[in-house]
Amino acid sequence: MHSRVPGPLPMVVVLACVALGSIFIALLFGSFPVSAMQVFDSVFFPIPGIVHDVIWRLRLPRALAAFVCGGLLATSGVLLQVLLRNPLADPYILGVSGGAALGALCAMLLGAGLAGLNLAALAGALAAIAIVFMLSFQAGDWNLHRLLLTGVVLSSGFAALISLILVLAPQAQLKGMLFWLMGDLTHAGASTPAWVLLAVLLMVFVSWSRGLNVLALGAIKARALGVAAGGLQAAIYFGAALATVAAVLLGGSIGFVGLMVPHALRLFGIHDHRWLLPASALVGGSFVVLADTFARTVMSPQQLPVGVFTALIGVPVLLLLLSRRS
Repeated sequence: MHSRVPGPLPMVVVLACVALGSIFIALLFGSFPVSAMQVFDSVFFPIPGIVHDVIWRLRLPRALAAFVCGGLLATSGVLLQVLLRNPLADPYILGVSGGAALGALCAMLLGAGLAGLNLAALAGALAAIAIVFMLSFQAGDWNLHRLLLTGVVLSSGFAALISLILVLAPQAQLKGMLFWLMGDLTHAGASTPAWVLLAVLLMVFVSWSRGLNVLALGAIKARALGVAAGGLQAAIYFGAALATVAAVLLGGSIGFVGLMVPHALRLFGIHDHRWLLPASALVGGSFVVLADTFARTVMSPQQLPVGVFTALIGVPVLLLLLSRRS
């Protein structure tokens, strides 16, 4: 007899429980010792004190920022893999992250504060989005080959300029630049706008899941089945770009999430985008929360870049899943 694979809905419910568990772990572990009972008391019966301040002012905001950052990256990865019909597509393939990184490092080099850094990163990301869009969307239709090539070329150019800045940067600023490039949630600001964006993207694209399922077969087949492929492709591009920008502004360049999470879920049999999108957001968020918790506790009180651990954890996990796939 063959073992039955759980349906998508039960699996999404399980993933939601895993997401709550990851948040709990993030609240529990850190340089300041806190017990599980103290976490429960602080969450459900908050009483002012040191434990309350550690959980509500330090750990919970960072955990929520990490979760939404991972959810946005995973959602962007799903959308771009549909748009490009390329399993190697990830949120950084279109040069958005490179543009944001170049803007952020220029701001750091000039000594700008956190607000100036975020504005410079946003300007760089929007410039990359505009360049890719102008070169790829012509005559009312997308040229996906040009879209991919433009993104790759832009990413390479941004990488060269980033390397130049790192070479020229003073020693005192170099560590902060490297942390930003490898993902750093230490200075993550308010994550409410990112949560609103993630909720809107999920609601919109889950409601368009039938079109996404058809578009994954190709634009020609999608048009033959009555899907407005051009408009849907434009919506996917801008939705994925906005998700990537929000994630990068919040946590820097955290790699591998948008590539690994959709693949892992497809290997578990979730292909319908009605379920794949929310499941990816849950898994991506949980993954980044756990990686960030490990990054800030493994050598406590010193904190390490979270992007290093998303790669170190994600690569062997995905390789294991691929090797066990029947």
